[in-house]
Amino acid sequence: MQLIEVPAKTGYVWFRQGIWLFRRNPLAFLTLFFTYLLAMTLLSSIPVVGGVLPLILVPGVAVGFMAACRDTVAGKPVFPTILVEGFRKYGKGVTKRLLTLGGAYAIAMMVVLAASALVDGGTLLRLMTLGGTLDSETLGNSNVPLAMLASIVVYVPVAMLFWFAPVLAAWHDVPPVKAMFFSIVSCWRNKGAFTIYGALWFAVSIAVSLGLSTLMRAVGAADYAVAVLMPALIIVTTMLYCSFYATYRGCFGVQEKQAAELPGTGV
Repeated sequence: MQLIEVPAKTGYVWFRQGIWLFRRNPLAFLTLFFTYLLAMTLLSSIPVVGGVLPLILVPGVAVGFMAACRDTVAGKPVFPTILVEGFRKYGKGVTKRLLTLGGAYAIAMMVVLAASALVDGGTLLRLMTLGGTLDSETLGNSNVPLAMLASIVVYVPVAMLFWFAPVLAAWHDVPPVKAMFFSIVSCWRNKGAFTIYGALWFAVSIAVSLGLSTLMRAVGAADYAVAVLMPALIIVTTMLYCSFYATYRGCFGVQEKQAAELPGTGV
């Protein structure tokens, strides 16, 4: 395993590679995404542990999605069962590491939510855990926007810690603490590339949301905007997930021979 430092412009390459990966097998990736959503929804409905269990399983599922990207590049078929590959293919040691990372991730997310509660008295936390809605007047008189900003600021280092940690633990036999350390170091070394990468995906999300909303209002179909917007955002999100594999290849290199190379790799 080698930590690679890349120029800032590589962020655009990762962005483009994520779209390329999705286009190679869009049906498989969308199936994986919906399977993931369904599984997490069912798990979250379990009494007592439902609020934490999905978070604990996130690192293992992340390995499964990365494996799907790897197999797609290699020209192999991808099935929904690959989402649990991290828990069943690499042995009990890796399963234990992934669950340890999952426990750490759950604790980290509680810290993120606690940060928002310090700002708005727990309004955003209640919305996220108990559901419900806020009207525009209540939203305007609350600190929810500031709470969201606080959550984002606190979540950034959490994302850096866990960005590569699951795949390092599963594919490189790295213990959880070291995996998180290598992950945050790699993200920091390549902060320029990640900044451009994140800005591009944020811009695409905003452009799709505003563009489709404006279009639906222009044609007099504003009532159906959500029905059009949700599938579009799901596609964008799935492309984003595909690009995670591109960041891994970019920051740690490629260990296996591929049947088809990602664009822009130069190999």
